[in-house]
Amino acid sequence: MLKQAREIEGKLITWRRDFHMHPELGFQETRTAGLVADTLESLGLRVRRGVGRTGVIGELGEGSPTIAIRADMDALPIQEANDIEYVSQVPSVMHACGHDAHTAILLGVATLLSKEKFPGSVRFLFQPAEEVDDDEGISGAPSMVADGAMEGVDMVLALHVDSDASVGDIQLDSGPSSGGVDSFFATIIGKGGHGASPHKTVDPFFITSHVIQALYGITSRRLDPFAPAVVSIGSIHGGGAENVIPERVEMSGTIRYMEQKVQQEIHTEIERAFKIAPVLGGDYKLKIEIDSSPIIINDQQVVDLLTSVITDLLGEEHIVPLKKSLGAEDFGSFSDLAPGAMFRLGCKIEEDVRVHHNPRFDIDERCLPIGTGILAEAALRFLRKEHLHFEK
Repeated sequence: MLKQAREIEGKLITWRRDFHMHPELGFQETRTAGLVADTLESLGLRVRRGVGRTGVIGELGEGSPTIAIRADMDALPIQEANDIEYVSQVPSVMHACGHDAHTAILLGVATLLSKEKFPGSVRFLFQPAEEVDDDEGISGAPSMVADGAMEGVDMVLALHVDSDASVGDIQLDSGPSSGGVDSFFATIIGKGGHGASPHKTVDPFFITSHVIQALYGITSRRLDPFAPAVVSIGSIHGGGAENVIPERVEMSGTIRYMEQKVQQEIHTEIERAFKIAPVLGGDYKLKIEIDSSPIIINDQQVVDLLTSVITDLLGEEHIVPLKKSLGAEDFGSFSDLAPGAMFRLGCKIEEDVRVHHNPRFDIDERCLPIGTGILAEAALRFLRKEHLHFEK
């Protein structure tokens, strides 16, 4: 499959650059989804459009076992700063995390497998909105699950390009591979007044300064130091004039964790931190939003299958330990329903590393056939029972 993937490298690059030039935000991927669906239909796949609002499912083969492979399609609200021929044509929107590459790779897998004979079926999940949630806090993966994307699936795979890893290197391990993520939104309420008479006010900025210290003390002083966790404040807004102490300060932030127990501990400690406000004469409102996607847990048997494939295609020396990260990914909504794993595909531009979610993000496109070959080969070995038995 790697040899065949390299034979269609030009097509993979063309797809990826087309998606890169025409990025679309989460739940707005109408052009991308249309191109994907049309391409899958041209390959002879059975296609469902509008899955999870703007997602696409392609089905190849018949019956069981069924393996699903997922690619996310959405871009980010970032103005691209690259000077390249395929630069984003959409103002303030760009593919700054590699989802254009993921989509092109999965189209490549469909292209290769459409020429193969195998028992069972392959389900291609082209997912919207990995980067964002809708108004109800639901992202693309659980939206697709609600539309039946995982019914009858026995195993699910995904990859993510990694600008920290060299082309040809694959990061893979069993166990947790991403962090859980929640968000908090708070208002600290005081009593406004003239900046020249702070003693006649209840200054919400003064209270906020103490709350901030308490929040940032959670991970260093309230949690087990061996439990990975992050509490970060992302925005603080208050006031409108230099000589007026305002009534309130608005604050929001993110929570990251690897264990459910730690998640609950952080929630408790955040509530405790904001209780400083009444002690100092003010008040507060606090809302903690729990993310809809579970933590990704890479299944050991799926990892064993991928390890065998990668070893045969690239060599054992190209499998490197997964760098643990508290970055969140909603692929867990799929892998929570069937044994699954996500690996990281090296895509680093060696002479000028482009980090994710940055206006200058880009990839070394030689990674595209590598990701395509690994996923296609893994799917075939699973369906042809060249693997250990998987229980749903």
